[in-house]
Amino acid sequence: MRAIILAAGRGSRMESLTDEKPKCLLELRGKPLLDWQLEAIRGAGIQQIGIVTGYKKELLENRGLSAFHNSRWAETQMVSSLVCAEQWLQEGPCIVSYSDIFYDRRAVEALIHHRSDIAVTYDPNWLGLWKKRFGDPLLDAETFRLNANSTLAEIGGRPNSTEEVEGQYMGLLYFSPKGWRETMRIWGKMSEMERDRIQMTATLQKVIEAGSVPVQAVPCKVDWGEVDSASDLKSYEK
Repeated sequence: MRAIILAAGRGSRMESLTDEKPKCLLELRGKPLLDWQLEAIRGAGIQQIGIVTGYKKELLENRGLSAFHNSRWAETQMVSSLVCAEQWLQEGPCIVSYSDIFYDRRAVEALIHHRSDIAVTYDPNWLGLWKKRFGDPLLDAETFRLNANSTLAEIGGRPNSTEEVEGQYMGLLYFSPKGWRETMRIWGKMSEMERDRIQMTATLQKVIEAGSVPVQAVPCKVDWGEVDSASDLKSYEK
C-alpha cells in the first residue's frame, strides 16, 4: 500500500497566508497540515508516500517523499494532479489525500481494511462542524447520498436541504488499479478543457453514473477538518 498527497495548488482562498508557502505548510495547532497527514499515514503503517507538487515545489523537497510535479498546477484541478502519479496508481493500491485536511490514522486504517476498488471516507456527523464553519451549513456542503449497501449514490452536487447530505466527503480516498483504470477510462473521454476543470467529486459522480465500479463510502468518526480559509484555521485552533 502506498499513499499520495495532492499538494499542487496554492490555496487562493487563504489570500496572503499562502504568498510565501503552499497551503499544506500552514500551521494548525503547532504543526504544518502536511505533518498531520504524514503522521496519520505513517501511523497506519504506510511508509511509501508520494506528493504531487506545483506551487512553490522547492519548499516541499527533501522530506523523504517521492515527488511528482504538476507543471500546470495553476490551470488544473485535483484529478489532473493525481494523474501525475499515475505510475503508482497503476502498480498497486493507493491511499489518496488532499493536502488541506487533517485527520488521524484511524481514517487511513478504515480505507486500508475495506474491500472495494474505489472508496472514500466521510463524516456522518458533519452538520455540527459545518454550522461552526459557515453558520448556514448549506453554503458549502455538497450532496452525499448512500445506497442501501453503503455505496455512493450521489456526491458533489448542490443540496437544497440537509436531507440530501448523509455525510461530508473528507478528501481522503482509495483506488485499486482496477478502480483507477475505470476512472481514467471515463476521464479520458472528456475534452481537454473538461479534464482540466473537473473536480474530484464530479469525477467520482461520473464513475457512479457509469455503474461499472461502485464507490464505497466508509464512515469515519474522527477528529478531522478541511482548511479552506483563515477563519477555518482559527476555528480548529479552538
